[in-house]
Amino acid sequence: MTDCAIRPRLPVSDQHVSQTGQVAPLDEPKPPAVRALPAQAAAVPAQATALPAQATAPPLNEQAQQVRSADFSPQNALTVSVVVCVYTDDRWSEIRLALASLAEQTLPPTQVIVVADHNPSLAERIAALYPTIDVITNEYSRGLSGARNTGIEHADGDVVAFLDDDARAEPRWLETVLASYADDSVLGVGGMVVPDWAPGQRPRWLPPEFLWVVGCSYRGLPDGKADIRNPIGANMSFRRSAFKLAGLFCPSIGRTAESARPLGCEETEFSIRLLEASGNGRIIHEPQAVVHHLVPRSRTTWRYFLARCYAEGCSKAYVAQLSGAKAALSSERHYLLHALAPALRRDLEELFRASRRDALGRIAASVIGVSWTVAGYLRVQLPSYLRHPRRSP
Repeated sequence: MTDCAIRPRLPVSDQHVSQTGQVAPLDEPKPPAVRALPAQAAAVPAQATALPAQATAPPLNEQAQQVRSADFSPQNALTVSVVVCVYTDDRWSEIRLALASLAEQTLPPTQVIVVADHNPSLAERIAALYPTIDVITNEYSRGLSGARNTGIEHADGDVVAFLDDDARAEPRWLETVLASYADDSVLGVGGMVVPDWAPGQRPRWLPPEFLWVVGCSYRGLPDGKADIRNPIGANMSFRRSAFKLAGLFCPSIGRTAESARPLGCEETEFSIRLLEASGNGRIIHEPQAVVHHLVPRSRTTWRYFLARCYAEGCSKAYVAQLSGAKAALSSERHYLLHALAPALRRDLEELFRASRRDALGRIAASVIGVSWTVAGYLRVQLPSYLRHPRRSP
């Protein structure tokens, strides 16, 4: 198992990080949840019901009534804690929609945890509106991994599910996710992430095989329920015992305050570590567990596309340094051969049809996207290889 050192930028309680900077075991004492702060302080399955692109949240007082303690009572043998990480007031409407979708689950969560990433005013605002939700602050360094780790340490459920703050879960999301855990070998479950485009904003040049660029499910994922290496972060869950077995998310991977690039892959590195530690454990893709992920206009440009592809290459290189290139790139090899190659053939054939302009755009995106991703990977890996030329991947 790969240990990931926590390097907090702010003071952290000794209950969570040892003097050597290693993650402490999860069964150590943990502080109570903070409910208030000081004043300063891929094709979509047919069963998936599309949500309106311009959906609006219920009135504040109505939504606050929806999210009450009774909504989070256990309904089956397994209990589930849902962690929603937030960091900016700019997503206030999206946060309300995410929490409203949890109140509408056919199988309500036993616990909802909102982790504010070093934004005390936002935490205070949410705690005031949702007094029965556990609103806590990121106890580690700023970044998504630290926020998720804080949520995990405060979770009481048998399963810990993660929902992005700009995503909305369909009503049967948790019911479908928990059904997969009836198999004791299943340690993690990922679901379908459907892009929620603003009207007329989906780029015609963006191949469906590259929807991972905007954090959504892409063509190339299994069509049905199947084993996978890692889930998509916007819609994933793990047994809480998995974190006791393999540790927490590594804070040196993914989006942090130190990096302006749209990095990722923290769930990839953790999943590889979990599968290695468990021996015969499984992580599965369940396409019937659906969430809708907002895609803002800023992520529909060529500039963001190139930046995200380059950052993905960098992220995969960091994972390779921790887990080895074979594990870090296993799914990518399959993706190139079985998803991207057929997509290029498809678009080349469409060059001779009426949609020629769109096909040219998709071909350009595929070729440039792969090239930029490889460039990011090499940018990180080459210096490391030159320093350690005999080190095997």
